[in-house]
Amino acid sequence: MEVPSPRSVDSGTVVPKVTSSGSLPARDADGATDISACKPSNTAFETTKETAHLIGNDSWLQVGMILVTSLNSAFVLSYPKIVMAYLGWTAGILGLVVGAAMSLHANILIASIHFTGGKRHIRYRDLAEHLYGRKMYILTWISQYTNLFTINAGFIILAGEALKGIYVTYNDSSDLKLPHWVAITGGVCFIFAFFVPHLSALRVWLAISGILTSIYIVIVLVLSVRDGRRIGRRDYAVQGTSTQKFFNVISGVANIAFSYSSGILPELQATLRAPAVLNMKKALYLLFTVGCAVMYTVLSIGYWAYGSEVSSYLLASVSGSKSVITVANVAVFLQTIVSLHVFASPMYEYWDTKFADQKQGEWSPYNMAVRVVARGLYLTFNTFIAALLPFIGDFTSLTGALSVFPLTFVLAHHMYLRAKWGELSLARRGWHYLNVVFFSLLSVLSAIAAIRLIVVDSSTYHVFADV
Repeated sequence: MEVPSPRSVDSGTVVPKVTSSGSLPARDADGATDISACKPSNTAFETTKETAHLIGNDSWLQVGMILVTSLNSAFVLSYPKIVMAYLGWTAGILGLVVGAAMSLHANILIASIHFTGGKRHIRYRDLAEHLYGRKMYILTWISQYTNLFTINAGFIILAGEALKGIYVTYNDSSDLKLPHWVAITGGVCFIFAFFVPHLSALRVWLAISGILTSIYIVIVLVLSVRDGRRIGRRDYAVQGTSTQKFFNVISGVANIAFSYSSGILPELQATLRAPAVLNMKKALYLLFTVGCAVMYTVLSIGYWAYGSEVSSYLLASVSGSKSVITVANVAVFLQTIVSLHVFASPMYEYWDTKFADQKQGEWSPYNMAVRVVARGLYLTFNTFIAALLPFIGDFTSLTGALSVFPLTFVLAHHMYLRAKWGELSLARRGWHYLNVVFFSLLSVLSAIAAIRLIVVDSSTYHVFADV
């Protein structure tokens, strides 16, 4: 099938240039201009840049499923340790609830300015360039791709741990260590990336991802509850010295921010059919209701069952039959492959747009060769880094510090200020500036805590460690 132009008509979504009359379509309830207000013959928006991937093609439920399964990907199995054990019951639950409210608010701000200045901004960096200029385009690009790279490295590590868990369940030999399983994971990720050219092509894989997510979450919850009833007294106290507790709190907050952030909201919203702003909000509401309910259950049960001694990979803490734990690890491994593809898609889109021939189909020999080379090189490097530094907590903390806070919170509020300045009251301007300052400070503190974690782990583990 030939890859359509970003200005193609699909499901009623029309993306032509603004007409010579210069008139703009109506605004939605938040003041954001939405393409859905335009009929095919009326004024609409052109995308900011050309793209080889589909625009305006998907339903809000499909994007909502991407968000929900990403929130409850294999990373959720590390949160009882790197969120709850770092913060404790009170601070952990309070942080999760407040973090969800602030994350939903920030994401809705970004979704509301998807259509700004007569254009549909299909990438985070395109929106930044429109509001700030070329330098901010580059800085946002670097920040976002750093974020996505570390997320993908974390996914590869988690999938490798799942394979290792299966191996040690049936084999006492230590011949194959975590770096070997990480390498195998990278190879499987490449095969999947080749056969699924873009986000809109996921479709049936999202359903499979949802089923896989349900499998390992149900298993881990049942086994954790059984262990919790059997285990005697548990210690829920935050461990460490005063200094360690302080940095763990900062890391825990950063990990909460990471858990709610996709870092690719404009890219996901670009795939939505009209009305894109309203549909993005529906997807976000699904994430912060159904998605959060599942995540909170895993975090609470996992921490309740094992206390501060819970493993950073919850399946490593549970006890049960080998076959059941194996099924859970297989589900984790396969679901992680799908989740990684979602977060790698912005990189894939860049290479496909730059190097692929859009006049040919996705499965033409030339375009297949582009996918093999570009995605193969990216995943090879990503897999190498994952095997070199397999510290999951460090990856999530560093991601939260360097990318998630600036992208999800600082830029979200400041971008909204820039785009809607004339429509905001003095009080609302003050609120957004307060968020900019607060999350900027939190970003700095989180970066310091993350660097400290890396230093500590560097003295404990060697490169290519079998953690």
